Amino acid sequence: MTHVRNAAMALVALLLVVGGAWASWDSAQHVLLAKGREHGTLTVTGCTEESCSGTYAAEDPSSTRRTLTIEASVAAQKGATIPVVVKPGTSEGVRTGWGGGLHAWLPLGGALLLAAPVIGGGLRMTRTAWSLAGAGGALLVAAFLTL
Repeated sequence: MTHVRNAAMALVALLLVVGGAWASWDSAQHVLLAKGREHGTLTVTGCTEESCSGTYAAEDPSSTRRTLTIEASVAAQKGATIPVVVKPGTSEGVRTGWGGGLHAWLPLGGALLLAAPVIGGGLRMTRTAWSLAGAGGALLVAAFLTL
């Protein structure tokens, strides 16, 4: 019976971590694999609860100026200039640099924090649980500090 319980807890923890990584990869791939993509800066002109939009100025002088949107955060205030990379085929940008990279991995940080009690309580692996919680917490704090 304990093997079934351990297998179920391991599966739940694995699903949490894989789900967090999957959710993070949608934005993180554009930050990590930015070579060959369109880079520039976004000057924020307005924000809603979910996104901010503004005027995009590409690094390539032959590109035209256009409007882009990015995911809203505390750091995106009206008038802020944010370095971005454009998601191919969309009018959506993703922050670049350390702040953007850490911001993209926030769902993984949350998933690590959620998986820690499952591993600590369900699998009785307290050191591993504390390590996961520490890594997830460090990711969240680092993203907060770099934005």
